[in-house]
Amino acid sequence: MANIKSNGYTLYFGNNALLSLNSFLIKRNYSRCFILCDENSLQHCLPHVVIACPQLGKADIIEVESGEQNKSMETCTNIWEIFLEQKADKNTLLINLGGGVISDLGGFMASVFKRGIPFIHIPTSLLAMADACLGGKNGIDFMGIKNSIGTIARPEAVFVCPPFLNTLDEHHVLNGWVEVFKMALIADKKMWNALSDITQVGDPSAFIFRSLELKNNIVLKDPLDNAQRKVLNFGHSLGHAIESLVMDAGEDILHGAAVCAGMILESHIAMQKKFITAKDYTEIKTRLIRTFGPMKTIPFDKNELLEKLGQDKKNKAGTYRFSLLKKIGACAYDVEVNQKQIFKAIEAYNKA
Repeated sequence: MANIKSNGYTLYFGNNALLSLNSFLIKRNYSRCFILCDENSLQHCLPHVVIACPQLGKADIIEVESGEQNKSMETCTNIWEIFLEQKADKNTLLINLGGGVISDLGGFMASVFKRGIPFIHIPTSLLAMADACLGGKNGIDFMGIKNSIGTIARPEAVFVCPPFLNTLDEHHVLNGWVEVFKMALIADKKMWNALSDITQVGDPSAFIFRSLELKNNIVLKDPLDNAQRKVLNFGHSLGHAIESLVMDAGEDILHGAAVCAGMILESHIAMQKKFITAKDYTEIKTRLIRTFGPMKTIPFDKNELLEKLGQDKKNKAGTYRFSLLKKIGACAYDVEVNQKQIFKAIEAYNKA
């Protein structure tokens, strides 16, 4: 069992994390408790939580359908209505039991209901364990733009229980590994080298914990996302634009697949700017393609892509601002990028 002290709260990590949750709840006097989950965490994870924390047997369960399309204002409205009907007060606890969508959605709803009620995260996917559960960012998608409405509000605590990974299929495991690879690329070359072949990895706990440590070190220096924390968006500027366009077309794409494509594209832009070498770019592209097999081409009209990209939160005064690798293991933020560089990266990606 290991803990990470973050900005005003503790992340409890390990096979016994649910026992720490039980102790946490006993020490507090919440007026009532809601547990937000999807159909997967309801079936596979909630029974283990209730066994470890018997007092949660009386909690109110709110189930939402899994999928990014449900991270919406409509979902929020439906759940806020439940809160009001059930007379939830300022001392009501919301437990977010699920993956990245549940963490983002639940954190946002709790942070604005009655100007903020307490919430905790129990991540059940690799993506949520290694990334989404820590940092206090909460949000929903709006008008086809990823995370365009949200808050920065810290949870009361986070409980990461790696055995929940056994409930995931291979696609969702790979989806989470993308964020681990991202953390290595922006902050730890030694970790990047150790991730050379994740098919050889047995227990992923050490990589998950290291990813959380790296992210926490960055968040503690910039909790409100004004400067250095922006490096965590590497791969996400173009990745989110791709993800939004796929969703607009009524199709499904895992967040990790979109971010993987975004990391390859943004690494090419970093090479164009001579931040990284051609050798580094080839190494990054080859390893990401070999490991994750991201989308083979970027099949969207360039102007549509630019329109989505224009909504990116990092942009300033109408210019595109990216977080780009300076080298493997280090990243720059607020780097101005032009349309020509973006198009050139897409052209190279589609030829690969």
